[in-house]
Order: sequence, then C-alpha cells, then structure tokens
Amino acid sequence: MMNTEGNNGNKPLGLWNVVSIGIGAMVGAGIFALLGQAALLMEASTWVAFAFGGIVAMFSGYAYARLGASYPSNGGIIDFFRRGLGNGVFSLALSLLYLLTLAVSIAMVARAFGAYAVQFLHEGSQEEHLILLYALGIIAVMTLFNSLSNHAVGRLEVILVGIKMMILLLLIIAGVWSLQPAHISVSAPPSSGAFFSCIGITFLAYAGFGMMANAADKVKDPAVIMPRAFLVAIGVTTLLYISLALVLLSDVSALELEKYADTAVAQAASPLLGHVGYVIVVIGALLATASAINANLFAVFNIMDNMGSERELPKLMNKSLWRQSTWGNIIVVVLIMLMTAALNLGSLASVASATFLICYLAVFVVAIRLRHDIHASLPILIVGTLVMLLVIVGFIYSLWSQGSRALVWIIGALLLSLIVAMVMKRNKAV
Repeated sequence: MMNTEGNNGNKPLGLWNVVSIGIGAMVGAGIFALLGQAALLMEASTWVAFAFGGIVAMFSGYAYARLGASYPSNGGIIDFFRRGLGNGVFSLALSLLYLLTLAVSIAMVARAFGAYAVQFLHEGSQEEHLILLYALGIIAVMTLFNSLSNHAVGRLEVILVGIKMMILLLLIIAGVWSLQPAHISVSAPPSSGAFFSCIGITFLAYAGFGMMANAADKVKDPAVIMPRAFLVAIGVTTLLYISLALVLLSDVSALELEKYADTAVAQAASPLLGHVGYVIVVIGALLATASAINANLFAVFNIMDNMGSERELPKLMNKSLWRQSTWGNIIVVVLIMLMTAALNLGSLASVASATFLICYLAVFVVAIRLRHDIHASLPILIVGTLVMLLVIVGFIYSLWSQGSRALVWIIGALLLSLIVAMVMKRNKAV
C-alpha cells in the first residue's frame, strides 16, 4: 500500500493521464507478452479472438466506468466489492484473489521484459539467469518510481505510452503496405477449445483496463473523465491489437512464430523495417512491458493502501517506510520477485486469465445490484454478464479438456484466497 499522507499537493490526474495508465497496463502484456501465444492457438483467426476479447472488455469496462464515476476510490475493484457485496468473507476473498492475480500478472510481464532485454543486449541469448536478472531489476526500478508520487506515475505513463504507441503505429503502417491476404485469410473456423483458450488469453491482454479505476480518487472530475477514459483506452487498444495481429500473421511464418512466440512482435519487425526497425521495436517492447509493470504496481499499492485504511490488513503492512512506500509494499514486491524466479509463468498466465475473469464477473454482479445508484443500463449489464460467464465456462472447459495443470493452480488460488479471508475475519484482523 502507499502512504498518502502529505500528498495533497499532487496535481490531479487528467483524462490522458488515466487513459495512459489503462493503455500502459493493457498493451505491455497484451502485445509483447501474449500476442505470439494467442497466434499459436488461432493462427490466421488471431485478430478475431482479439476483436471478441475487445467486445468483452468493452462490456466489462462499462460496468467499471459507471462504478468508478460514482465511487471514486484508490481501492478500485475492492471498494466496488465492499459496496455491492458487503464487508464479509466473500468480499474480502475476492479482494485477495484480485491482489494475487495482479501479482502474478506483474511477474509474467517482468519475465517478458527479461526475454526482450536479453534478446536485445545479449544477441538473442535465452539464458535463464540473465532473463531473471533483468526481470527482477525492472520490478525494483518501477517500485521505486511508485514510491515517489502519484503524479510521477501519471507523467511516466504518458511518456512511456506515447513512445511505444509511436513505435507500434510505425510497425502497423509499414505492415499495411506489405500485407499478404493469403496468410491472414480464415480458411476454416478454429475449434471451440482453441477459441476459448485464446479468448482467455486475449482477455488477459485487456484486463489491465481495471487499473484506471484505482486512479479515480486522484482525478479532478471522475464523473466525466472516468467513462471517457475507459472508452478511449479500450477502444484504442482493441484497434491496436487487431492491427498488430494482422501484421504479425502476414509477415511471420509459422515456424518462426513457434520458435519466437515470446518475442513475436519483434520478429515481425525484421522483414518490414530491417535491423534498425527490429531494434526500435525491441526498445518499444521494453518500454511497453516496463509501463505495464508500473501501472500494475500503481494499482496494487493503491489497493493495499485502501485495504489498510479499512483495517483489512495487519497494521505492519500499513507502516510507513520511505516516502509513499510502506512495509506492505516491500513484502508484496518480494513475493512478486519470488514468483518471477520460481513459478511456471506459462501455467500462471492461464491462472491469471481465469481469476481476472472471475473477479470481473463479480464486478458485473456489483454493478447490477447498484445499477440505480450508478445510473447504469440493466440490459447492457445483463448481456455483459452472460458474455463473461460464457467465456469463463468455455475457458475452464478448454483447460480441462487439455488436461492442463493450470486448473490445479486456479482452484488453489480460489481456495487460498477464501481460507485467508476466513482466517482474517476469525482473528478479527478486519
């Protein structure tokens, strides 16, 4: 959590600060960490999966935006849980599950940063200790940035997002002129298993939009800015994902994609922009993943600050350490680093997808219960809920049919969150 005392002098965040936080959280993981993996599943139909994922995100973003506009808070989703579900065990368990999901996501994106850094600085070497070194390093640097001030985070996101968007637009423009329709035409629909597996991955690529809600209490006019910010951030990201998916599948062969799935976007740059373009895109990948880590840490620390103020965490976690950082910040960052070093992030990507979907389904439930207070459309919320439920069931079924061990991790994450919440309630930690 962040110690916000004495920070009233921080400038309020504007529309583009909030949009940048959302795009920063989405694009870092979505393009540079997950696009290649999605293309392995859907091949020429990858852009369809990203389009569908964008539609799901738009529905979810609507619920988020209405709640964020009505209840601006640095707690974001966990404050929504309290307001719509009460202060019981279930609400606390969902909050802990969401924190765990964000921590796993940060570790996953840090791994992607490490892979690109090693490829760029060590001539394509994939040595594990080097990847880990850069992954842990970027987590430490972004933790320091988040300890400075709220507005420093917003300014950094505007800069990083601006640079990486220019790089990605350059790649898209170059790719449009060399599109090969034969490579991106859909000759046969994908299997249902591949489709739902890919939708789970693509929704994870959009899940960062929730980070914007954690900035709502720092926005000068949340009732106006928050709905606009969600619409702009998700819309821009959807168009970006579809365009890059088309460029990737048009210019990267299946063999290269299988070999370089983790750095697929950089591989697409080589035939389009040459070596110089390849270097530029790799730098863009480093900036994108760094900004995603920055935005996600911003959300984690604000959520913990909110939970601490509500006495939902032990007092030690809220004790100030340096500037805005607390002991809770350090403990969580150490746990993220341990996951980065020890866990299989391929399986954890599936875990993060499933738990994000479950948490965002709960947001729909909250929005429906509070629809009159937040002035939300019931038909839109019902359709969004049904679509989200369909995606969850299909994704879980696809994992089960594949015999994926990720199911064990998903069940474990759910049980761990529930058990810890029950213990905390029983011990009157809240």
